[in-house]
Amino acid sequence: MEDQERARRKEMDNLKAVSFELRKDVVNMIYKAKTGHMGGDFSVMDILVTLYYKHMNITPATANDPKRDRFILSKGHSVEALYSVLAGRGFFPKTDLETYSQFQSKYIGHPNNKVNGIEMNSGSLGHGLSVSVGMALAGKMDQSSYRVYTVMGDGELAEGSVWEGAMAAGHYKLDNLTAVVDRNRLQISGTTEEVMAQDDQDQRWSSFGWNVIHAKGNDMDSLDQAFQTAKETKGRPTVIIADTTKGYGVSFMENKAGWHHRIPNQEEYEQALAELEQRRVAAYE
Repeated sequence: MEDQERARRKEMDNLKAVSFELRKDVVNMIYKAKTGHMGGDFSVMDILVTLYYKHMNITPATANDPKRDRFILSKGHSVEALYSVLAGRGFFPKTDLETYSQFQSKYIGHPNNKVNGIEMNSGSLGHGLSVSVGMALAGKMDQSSYRVYTVMGDGELAEGSVWEGAMAAGHYKLDNLTAVVDRNRLQISGTTEEVMAQDDQDQRWSSFGWNVIHAKGNDMDSLDQAFQTAKETKGRPTVIIADTTKGYGVSFMENKAGWHHRIPNQEEYEQALAELEQRRVAAYE
């Protein structure tokens, strides 16, 4: 048992180090392109790394396999995080990231299904869950083993289509569907509780027939356990309320709504890379 726990601890530390390395890619992408959503990229990164490096049944070789797991980034403006994870997993060369938001590049500011590994173009907030419900329902009808995952921003939950999707998922008992709420409590115009209060999420989701799990969204161990529990839950879909920190990993970005969509200057760029490298190294200690 001690050997198993030691191996698991090493695995979690490796994933955490990967997450900080990929955040550095995000900083470079956004700084060069002069556009992007760094704060949300950093809050969601650990969720994406845990999924793509540990829990999802998909690889570059199986990207078109009908039995692959499906992922939809409903909060599509955090696409830089998704691009960096896909590149890290080998879905396309990492050098492609250098073309982000450049003229005629397919790596645009929202997920683009012309990019290997992207299931659908997203970014119109509130659509990802409904599409994921359709994918999950199709899997049930086909008696396929694949699972469907979607990540939404907490500000996105003000969209009515989210709750239409939630109602349908509960009605069809889609236990092959896991939704994740990136609960960083900040959106472009301020805090979620000031813009559209939603601290009653447990009651909301459970009333639609969902299994509700809470996780520390920037903690690999907590996320790992939450995704495993979701896989083992039968007869209803699962939502993971992932409490995250906007801008996680860079001190001057953390919990700052202004970093929803802001470009670092030269000094901030260098400091961000230095801090992320320090966090990457510390992950192994």
